[in-house]
Amino acid sequence: MTPEQYVQQKAAASGSSFYYAFLFLPPQRRAAITAFYAFCREVDDVVDEMVDPSVAATKLAWWQSEVAKSFAGTPSHPVMKALMPLATDYQIEPRHLQAVIDGCQMDLEQTRYLDFAGLQRYCHLVAGIVGEVAAQIFGQTDAQTTAYAHKLGQAFQLTNIIRDVGEDALRGRIYLPVSELQQFDVKANELLKRSYSERFTALMKFQADRAHQLYDEAFALLPAADRRSQKPGLMMASIYRTLLREIERDNFQVLHQRVRLTPLRKFWLAWKVQALGRV
Repeated sequence: MTPEQYVQQKAAASGSSFYYAFLFLPPQRRAAITAFYAFCREVDDVVDEMVDPSVAATKLAWWQSEVAKSFAGTPSHPVMKALMPLATDYQIEPRHLQAVIDGCQMDLEQTRYLDFAGLQRYCHLVAGIVGEVAAQIFGQTDAQTTAYAHKLGQAFQLTNIIRDVGEDALRGRIYLPVSELQQFDVKANELLKRSYSERFTALMKFQADRAHQLYDEAFALLPAADRRSQKPGLMMASIYRTLLREIERDNFQVLHQRVRLTPLRKFWLAWKVQALGRV
């Protein structure tokens, strides 16, 4: 299997909403975003599949070393072999990849966030930086697009947090800020027991409203000059925001299940943005 086949398989197997947006890109840009996304998946899987935290920490340290060696000209992992020939063309720097690793490192060291400001730091690393790199690969021409990409990445991450509340709690992680759990009088053990209440629904509505606000703020930041080039990000926004609305319609039944959109629906939403330009 070639490095290019490896990253393609990694991206497709994830079933992610991101994959559907990649399909509409020209070949070289598609190759770059697929390789970058495969890198993010590899690093994220270290934490998601963690059994022993010390082993996970060792693996993340290996990835830090692999990034440094790759930019020095000696990549060994197929993901880095696929990514490095394209890194210069799309301004992908070691700091971008190291930031993603740092975000995953936070998952090993921190399972709760006292307030939203603390959570924002995590979102910046695991989603904002990813948005920044993606915007460059898609064809950014205006510096203002970076702010849009960071804001949109944060909206995606908050949508993920809302969707995965139940799953994450079972893994020992609660991303909802402690101050906001207290504000709505929701106890951590209620999440673990999958106990629904009006208080929980109110808390989740608060989270969803903030995510919607971030989507709106992101769209307002996107310069007109880059709207066409950033269509893949807008496709992802359409898919993610539709998922968020599905969760809202389901009255935030996220403790016992993971709400999903079908692959066909994701493709349809992506195609609508490509063909009609509507989010």
